[in-house]
Amino acid sequence: MAEEDCRVLLVQSHVVSGYVGNKSAVFPLQVLGFEVDYINSVQFSNHTGYKSFKGQVLNAEQLKELFDGLKANNINNYSYLVTGYIGSVSFLEGVLDIVKEFKKVKPDLLYVCDPVMGDRGFMYVPKELLPVYQEKIIPHADLVTPNQYEAELLTGLSIKTKPDAIQAMDMFHEKGVKSVVLSSCEFESSSTLVLLGSQINGDEKKRIELEMPKLNLNFTGTGDLFTACLVAWVHKHPKDLATACEKTIATMQAVLQRTLEYAQKAAGPGNKATAAQRELRLVQSKKDIEEPAVTLKAKPL
Repeated sequence: MAEEDCRVLLVQSHVVSGYVGNKSAVFPLQVLGFEVDYINSVQFSNHTGYKSFKGQVLNAEQLKELFDGLKANNINNYSYLVTGYIGSVSFLEGVLDIVKEFKKVKPDLLYVCDPVMGDRGFMYVPKELLPVYQEKIIPHADLVTPNQYEAELLTGLSIKTKPDAIQAMDMFHEKGVKSVVLSSCEFESSSTLVLLGSQINGDEKKRIELEMPKLNLNFTGTGDLFTACLVAWVHKHPKDLATACEKTIATMQAVLQRTLEYAQKAAGPGNKATAAQRELRLVQSKKDIEEPAVTLKAKPL
């Protein structure tokens, strides 16, 4: 299917200023030729890393109202449904209802779940969401993109080594997930991050790893950008997870390096960059999204 015939629905957070959630995901998908619709699970003035933020949270009833509008006009025919940050159990269960309905309309719809729950040992959504993800959402997902901590939460494993990560990915497969990508793992090295992936095609299972340098700055919105780019490249390379991940990481590295350089320059020598100065330089990276220059190669795991 050509990208122009491929409709993607994103359900995640939105900010007026800056780049997280849908603001990180819509632009790259559109640049790569996809028709993109989006529902904002929250609408904030800016992301929560600033000193303050204001805004609204969409509830489950409002989500259903939007979905019913799409259904009433027969415009609920999507190729991909992608979910990111969701902050309540009722909303997450509402998403599950949408997944089931969409798959009735289009059985080959691919549901991509980025289970945004936390990072580095800190959970920033209510703990009540975890069993909903484990028992209800993950079994309906075709592709999941947790970070290391989220994979630990979802599987109950402590992921300290690559064999631990392989066991975790296999647990996702056992629940019916065809493709698993652990977006960023830290093992023995303090200077690198490792992407790990596993994909089932028929009776064949392929696992990959891709090592990348860790940049010395805290970024926001990277997971949302990662998942969006991965969806695009998985669509273009459906049976080649290695190539899809290589192109995704090439874009990520380019965007983050450009953001790092801008933040350091804007902050000035010896000063810590502000949240505003650390916003992703996404628009300035349009060419890197369209034509990622692959320098980091995946290898079999």
